[in-house]
Amino acid sequence: MPSVLQPILALPLRGLTWLGSQGTRAVAAVVFIAVAVPPLGALLRPYVTEAIFLLLCISFMRVDLAALYSHLRRPALVAAATAWTTIGVPLIVGLIAHATGLASHSPGLALALMLQGMASPMMASPALAALMGLDATLVLVTLVTSTALVPFTASMFAGLFLDGMLSISPLALGLKLLGILAASLLAATVIRWIFGAKAIQRRKRPIDGFNIIILFVFASAVMGDVASELVSQPVFTIGLALLSFAIYFTLLAITTLLFRRIGYERALALGLMVSQRNLGLMLAATAGALPPTTWLYFAMTQFPIHLAPYMLMPIARRLTARADASSGENKADVHSFASHRRSGGTSIHGPR
Repeated sequence: MPSVLQPILALPLRGLTWLGSQGTRAVAAVVFIAVAVPPLGALLRPYVTEAIFLLLCISFMRVDLAALYSHLRRPALVAAATAWTTIGVPLIVGLIAHATGLASHSPGLALALMLQGMASPMMASPALAALMGLDATLVLVTLVTSTALVPFTASMFAGLFLDGMLSISPLALGLKLLGILAASLLAATVIRWIFGAKAIQRRKRPIDGFNIIILFVFASAVMGDVASELVSQPVFTIGLALLSFAIYFTLLAITTLLFRRIGYERALALGLMVSQRNLGLMLAATAGALPPTTWLYFAMTQFPIHLAPYMLMPIARRLTARADASSGENKADVHSFASHRRSGGTSIHGPR
């Protein structure tokens, strides 16, 4: 039986491996295919919660525990990044929405922006950072800590800024988020226990490919109405798309500048994480019971989420090359100094 099944299973495995090797190109293509085939949206929309659950499972399953513990031993940077993404971002968004009167003039858009601000970073952020050659470990650790806090912070900010705008109470929102995260973490732990971390690492490319398929399911479900909305109200739809790009790159730029002292390469990694908000988790927690404007804005956010990593690749390559060159120079300086001391040389200040 195994000999019969092996060639049958080999073909989809090769397909997943090829898809996983496409990296940011495949991630970018997802949104265009989702928009180009609207019937898929109606077909896949009932499975948004399941898609989010699988994405969470895959991300938790691939957590590098050794790297996680290493970063947690130096918690200052992780704590600062976590506080910024879970408290700073939603607080600023909420204050701006209320100061500008957006909550009264366009409650659906205000709700969308607040849910975006309250959301934790996307679980795919470490994988995207790795594809771009950035510090995926720092992103992963901050992602884990902020995701652990989001049921509590989201509930708090929903109570502060979303009075009567949600179909569920802030407490119910927090409990649903906690339940989804706990269940996906438990499932990922069982998978790691059954197959082992080494086997998961060996199958990295096929898992990447499967991850892209699940991303496609989610994107199709969220973006199924984009084509029809673009025809019926083109100005409003394009305006939402431009707003989503503006918010994405504003979060990216502010975060990169805030953390520039740790180096622009690592700061850009954090910026990528903060700008990639896990709106799917909020959709799952609210069971999709959201106004049409909120749904449409969520659909528009998929464009920067999927396209920006591909667009930012040249910048990321320059930053990582500069960081590698700087690291090489430092190593050369240390080696030169050590050789100088071994040869009996003295410093420029003379012998001590």
